[in-house]
Amino acid sequence: MDTYTIAAAGLPALGWAVHGGMLARRLATARRDPLTGLHTRAGWTARADHLISRHANALVVLVDLDDFKAVNDTHGHAAGDTVLTATAQRLSDWCGRHGIAARLGGDEFAAIVTHPDHTAGLSALRAALNQPVTHDGHTLRVSASVGHCHREHLPVPLLTDALSAADMAMYAAKGHGRRNTH
Repeated sequence: MDTYTIAAAGLPALGWAVHGGMLARRLATARRDPLTGLHTRAGWTARADHLISRHANALVVLVDLDDFKAVNDTHGHAAGDTVLTATAQRLSDWCGRHGIAARLGGDEFAAIVTHPDHTAGLSALRAALNQPVTHDGHTLRVSASVGHCHREHLPVPLLTDALSAADMAMYAAKGHGRRNTH
């Protein structure tokens, strides 16, 4: 076999390798929200499932921004994007290296943390999420409803059950008005 035959035989394999690399990059970016850099629902769920099954002290948190539509309607979508990125950064900072955060869609976020100190830190998370955001010289009032569920309160440690419980807690908090304390 000559050099050209060997090279020609290797081209399809090289093409598949390049194609596979491109697909892997596309999949990785699909699992990250392009605006906030957080995991998307798909990227977060697999990791969160793993964490909740392995950590007895796991805490699942859901966050929904209060009156977010008013920010977009009053100040424009760029201001809304600023609020979303600030919320993402605050949630990610709160998780630190003991958890992961996600933007589930729109103005809804989720996190799972595995360190017991985060339970006491829920009030700090609420305080951080309720801090104003500055955009184009305007101070935007921001508040969020936060619901949570501890793995230990579940009969079976499944992420779907934890999300349902956190969702119920979040809507109960939302019922207590803007700047809730639940």
